[in-house]
Amino acid sequence: MSSSIRERIITIRSSLPDSVRLIAVTKQVSAEIIRCAYAVGIRDFGESRIQEAASKQVQLQDYPDITWHFIGHLQSNKARKAIEQFQWIHSVDNLQLAQRLNQLAQELKMSPQVCLQVKIRSDPNKSGWSTSQLLADLPALAQCKNLQIQGLMTIPPLGLNDSEIIDVFNSTSKLAKEIQAQNWSNVQMQHLSMGMSGDYKLAIQAGATMVRLGTILFGERSI
Repeated sequence: MSSSIRERIITIRSSLPDSVRLIAVTKQVSAEIIRCAYAVGIRDFGESRIQEAASKQVQLQDYPDITWHFIGHLQSNKARKAIEQFQWIHSVDNLQLAQRLNQLAQELKMSPQVCLQVKIRSDPNKSGWSTSQLLADLPALAQCKNLQIQGLMTIPPLGLNDSEIIDVFNSTSKLAKEIQAQNWSNVQMQHLSMGMSGDYKLAIQAGATMVRLGTILFGERSI
């Protein structure tokens, strides 16, 4: 790891409020660099591809205190592997996927922590519940007893200005409070997974408890 990457990690991590958890997004980042990030205090790592993550997890088995977060679009046929490989799944984006994960979690005798992905603004490039659909699906989600539903995740559409971005984040925070006030026994809203390299400071202003940072820590990567 170059000294510049090390310094970026240290600087950004130290600048975050204690209430905010840094998820280092390590897509296309080698296990060797993950080891270096671990050495400066990072314990939460986010991956968006099951197969790529699996290779790194094998190489990093000697670090049992790493928490792995799945942050990419999750296809139903990869749901079992996601539960087996990740403690957190941030991108549960529809009821059918939630129910499938719940069924598999019961079979595997596991209880993954998940965030429900919401789409506050219409965006054909993103998955996720609309506000109205999520509210309608809450009774069914509350029956997913094998999932630890911990909060919401959102990604603003591309091309928004700062005012529009923070409006998305504030609306997500407001929705979480509305859901929490309904007192569902199995739907908790303790976490807001919001903010990436370009907008994480705005997300923190709106109440993010987890930020997903890749480029700002490790530099640009190919798509």
